[in-house]
Amino acid sequence: MTADSGIVDPFGTLKRALWICGGQWAGKSTVSRLLARRHGITVYHYDFHDARAHEDRRVAHRLRNGLPAADPDPDAVWVDPTPERMAADTIAGFPLRFEWALDDLRALVSGRPILAEGWGLRPELVTPLLDSPRRMIVMVPTDGFREHQLRVLPRAVAVAHRVSDPERAQRNRIERDRLVAEDAVRAAKSLGVRVLEIDGSADAEAVADVVAEHFAPYLV
Repeated sequence: MTADSGIVDPFGTLKRALWICGGQWAGKSTVSRLLARRHGITVYHYDFHDARAHEDRRVAHRLRNGLPAADPDPDAVWVDPTPERMAADTIAGFPLRFEWALDDLRALVSGRPILAEGWGLRPELVTPLLDSPRRMIVMVPTDGFREHQLRVLPRAVAVAHRVSDPERAQRNRIERDRLVAEDAVRAAKSLGVRVLEIDGSADAEAVADVVAEHFAPYLV
């Protein structure tokens, strides 16, 4: 188990991991890949696993709780609720999804540091694993940079589901993402975790420099 957390860590992977959390569209995955190439570290992309490899576990969880196996109606997820409700539901769902990510990470053993990145790796969930808050950094986009990313990233253009009101669904999604990022910042500051605001004034290589300096004691 990790010190004082009660979380099973059979190979010590979680204890030695580095973590990047934060808002959508902040460049977490890009920076992580740059650090992997520079320092030979192993990167775990939370979003990739959460959207694909964890689907069977999501279905099983719904069935155990007496819910239909199929995903909820897209309108009920993206169109009908307020962004505030969407953000609250997203945040409430992170702890369960975090447990699935920990299962993935427990199975990894590497001679180099393991860096886990993704918006669901929340400060309040990760910090019980840490021997120092310097093992984590939270990256969040400014409103202006988020708008830039939404203009230039194809995967950010629209909700990836057929809905009755695509424009409303996209507005809801953008505002939900902003609220979730704000909540991550509040949690990080309360726990002494560094927040790095991304405004687009520095390119990805320069941002990677900052993150590498933050993680420097653990990249040797």
